[in-house]
Amino acid sequence: MQEKNSNNGDYENLFTLFNAIYPLKEEIKTAIIKNSELIEVKKKVKLLSVGERSNTIYFIIKGAARIYYLNKEGKEINTWFLFENELLISVYSFYTGKPSFEYIETLEECKLIAVKKDKLDEMYLNHMEFNFSGRKLTELYHMRNEIQANDLRMLSAKERYEHLVSRYPQLLQRVSLGHIASYLGISQETLSRIRKRK
Repeated sequence: MQEKNSNNGDYENLFTLFNAIYPLKEEIKTAIIKNSELIEVKKKVKLLSVGERSNTIYFIIKGAARIYYLNKEGKEINTWFLFENELLISVYSFYTGKPSFEYIETLEECKLIAVKKDKLDEMYLNHMEFNFSGRKLTELYHMRNEIQANDLRMLSAKERYEHLVSRYPQLLQRVSLGHIASYLGISQETLSRIRKRK
């Protein structure tokens, strides 16, 4: 993992994300830059492993990552794919401080903004309106989790696949079919059949 010097341009998309929720004051932008670090990570690096406590939230400037866990048979089950301009976080471990039951791994070389939990809490304390943005983003991620859980319960494999590709048009170019099949809860053979029918 390589640390980079901060360049304000690298933060523009993160600021845009927050501004869409609630306008960011210049002092908060300065605090975010000051309390974070810019890192470059190679492909297939685990940013978090099972049993570790998550104490960092990442914003993806460039690259892709996945979140997955191992089922009882030891098989990898993907639960999230994340790309540019998304927050990369193990929600449960980060907010409870308990050991993670999932892994976070880079799928491509990534450029990330990393913020430690204690720094984030400090910013929430010093900038009360920043709490609103943080809460709203947390709600969005919980909603997204709920939508995904409902998709798995209520939609056919074909519908789940179509939903995923419409949400992430670049997915097929950047994520292996094995990973996608695992996310959809189907075999790679079933996924191949679905794709042939399109």
